[in-house]
Amino acid sequence: MLAACTTTAPTEAPISRRAAALLPTDALLLGEQHDAAEHQQIERETVEALVQNGRLAVVALEMAEEGNSTSHLPTDATEAQVQAALSWNDKGWPWTAYGPVVMAAVRAGVPVIGANLQRARMKDAMADVSLDAQLSDSARAAQQEAVRSGHCNLLPESQIVPMTRIQIARDRAMAQVVAKAKVPGKTVLLVSGAGHSNKMLGVPQHLPTDVSAKAVKMQAGDSATGPGAFDAVWRTPALPEKDYCAGVKRSS
Repeated sequence: MLAACTTTAPTEAPISRRAAALLPTDALLLGEQHDAAEHQQIERETVEALVQNGRLAVVALEMAEEGNSTSHLPTDATEAQVQAALSWNDKGWPWTAYGPVVMAAVRAGVPVIGANLQRARMKDAMADVSLDAQLSDSARAAQQEAVRSGHCNLLPESQIVPMTRIQIARDRAMAQVVAKAKVPGKTVLLVSGAGHSNKMLGVPQHLPTDVSAKAVKMQAGDSATGPGAFDAVWRTPALPEKDYCAGVKRSS
């Protein structure tokens, strides 16, 4: 029985058991740390586990824009065909990292679809004041702080609100894709950064009430996670310490 509070699965627990503990659910949101290779391995294993028990409806990806899909491809499609179908951006999302996740679904006959906001819509999102009302005041303030720190505190303050609107629009777009892909008795798997799977700020805030979801944060190391933000935290070994802002600050 799932505990009502956030649970941390032991590192030795197989992925199939961790995923099964969160089922049944219409959507399983896996939030990764993008540079943690073990997280992409977990994503592939989750795909395989859900395929094995016949529960996987579709794999939706932050790493591809909405409107792209492999649904028309055969199970023996080449990796080049799959990348073309998803309009894959290898520079932003290395195929060496995410290809095994995608191909595990394709080989099983499960569609892989883009879920992220189309880049062409981002400019409009920046000026869309209606997006400000999509989150509560406290959640919007937290999202603004995440945008501020995520840009190494170098963004002009005048850009914080527009950039936050893009984040909200991206979360809403992913939620809409997940809701549309819902299949009774099965689970939509959304693969994204952990910020998007956050129940307080991200995709879950925009899902319709008739779409059940469980949110997982994959955490490299033992950093604290705020209560209520995720249904489960799956910890992996810590990565070497890295100052992600060092290069940005030197060039600014």
